[in-house]
Amino acid sequence: MKIHNFSAGPAILPASVLKEAGKAAVNYQGMGLSLMELSHRGPEFTAIIEEANTLMREIIGLPENYHVLWLTGGASTQFFMAPMNLLNEGETAQYVDTGVWASKAIKEAKAFGNVEVVASSKDQNYTFIPKDYKVSKNAKYLHITSNNTIYGTQLRKFPKSPAPLVCDMSSDFLSRPFNPEPFGLIYAGAQKNLGPAGTTVVIVREDMLGKVQRYMPAMLDYRTFIKENSLYNTPPVFPIYVSMLTLRWIKKSGGLKALQRKNKSKALLLYDEIDRNPLFRGTVVPEDRSYMNICFVMNDAYASLEKEFMQVCEANGLVGLKGHRSVGGFRASTYNALPQKSVQALVDVMRDFAQRKG
Repeated sequence: MKIHNFSAGPAILPASVLKEAGKAAVNYQGMGLSLMELSHRGPEFTAIIEEANTLMREIIGLPENYHVLWLTGGASTQFFMAPMNLLNEGETAQYVDTGVWASKAIKEAKAFGNVEVVASSKDQNYTFIPKDYKVSKNAKYLHITSNNTIYGTQLRKFPKSPAPLVCDMSSDFLSRPFNPEPFGLIYAGAQKNLGPAGTTVVIVREDMLGKVQRYMPAMLDYRTFIKENSLYNTPPVFPIYVSMLTLRWIKKSGGLKALQRKNKSKALLLYDEIDRNPLFRGTVVPEDRSYMNICFVMNDAYASLEKEFMQVCEANGLVGLKGHRSVGGFRASTYNALPQKSVQALVDVMRDFAQRKG
């Protein structure tokens, strides 16, 4: 039976990437050793990380004054590492609260400077993205979360800001093209669109660094990893390698513009069915619907059918559809590597279930 993986993360990877990674895990380039057994300072891994950096720059279109770093600890580590590196005590950073992860970033940043929440949708259960707010030209940066995996909202356009943007892009990174120049710093856990869990990409503009007065532990200072090409200590070798393979796949697939078209097509196919089907309804305002994490629930009159519908999905090879524990319902994550036929399979099951139950 074909398995259709809608998991929010760790998420689906391209089949060709998995195949190549599997070979490298056993015998890398005929060396008789696994890639995981090779020195991270040897020529083999040096070539891997250099190619990963080059592909990242090419695919996004990064100017020369941006650095690409491969770190660990997930996006959650960046909640404190970013303000530690960018925000002096007494300075102010502004944050937009659009979900659980944004809220956690706000909490961590308060340990390093003044934090002003300029907008929030918390009082309406994060069902929309706030839009009418002002950013101070005196703010050190404006922190935003581009896509909210739990609630299924997404910034369709990035805000115009007199302060540099700092963005958690974890769940829609490399799913669409964007202009990097307004961003002072971008961070993203790899386990959505880029690779397996275990590495975190940080893209930082040169002029953002070297301005804080506090003592910086070497392992928490971005400049350490810039100087050492992310090799200050042993990096997550295999996740970086798989991410490099995925970057090759993105380039071969036509780049970010091509992926954006495919991702929008997949998402609209499912949203159209949610809106048409009498059993289901969406959970966020239509203009802020995510093209990566599609959240929906049973209409109240059919709420008792939720468990049965989930069982039908699993029986048809549709996995990873359970909504986040704090929200409930269903969540279909349609990341880059998920084919359109998997979304169509879900739509077909939804239609058939409605015909039998509605």
